[in-house]
Amino acid sequence: MSPLDKEIELVDKKTLAVLGGTGAEGSGLAFRWAHSGYDVIIGSRTSEKAERVAGELNADLGHDLIRGMENAVAAQQAEVVVLTVPYGAHGPTVESVKDAVRGKVFIDVTVPIAPPVATVTLPAGRTAAEEAQAALGESVWVVSAFQNVSATHLRDLAFVANCDVLVAGDDADAKAVTMELVEAAGMKGIDAGPLANAIVAESLTPVLIHINKSHKVKASGIRITGID
Repeated sequence: MSPLDKEIELVDKKTLAVLGGTGAEGSGLAFRWAHSGYDVIIGSRTSEKAERVAGELNADLGHDLIRGMENAVAAQQAEVVVLTVPYGAHGPTVESVKDAVRGKVFIDVTVPIAPPVATVTLPAGRTAAEEAQAALGESVWVVSAFQNVSATHLRDLAFVANCDVLVAGDDADAKAVTMELVEAAGMKGIDAGPLANAIVAESLTPVLIHINKSHKVKASGIRITGID
């Protein structure tokens, strides 16, 4: 049985903003968190697109649980912000929500990918997560997570993601919040150490893309063995 195979229960949980939430990864995570009882806002560059996708997700959920807003407005209204944009939009999006995310947990799902996409690409700031932390400053707690989770089946609540989630960050409380969201999405989180270790998770994604192509699959993932 899937850990998400249950009735939706509305509970008092943190409000989440998923920026770039109209894409496959962002909308899939938003869908699962809304089903788990979180108040979810998906953000986009335009409120119209965000509202349209929110409506589609709500139709699939059978409840009006997700709202759509422009990115900065979504970030302002949330307690936890999740960034799921392509790397090309990473810097501009981070800058556009800088004031709105002060004092908040900021979960960065971004992977720096450039052609050829199955080859590891290291950005100027070493990792997207570290670039976000540098841009946002010490008043924001950046955590790296979810880079190695395929978006292919996220909106299928019966699907059990056969993939652990590496969670890297410099603040223990922020990582604990992220671990809760990993579990709420039906996955297992693994504390992967400080934010500098995001280089491992971000670099694994192009490797998984290569594995998918080589083995003609769509959702390869990683498992950490030797622990309960």
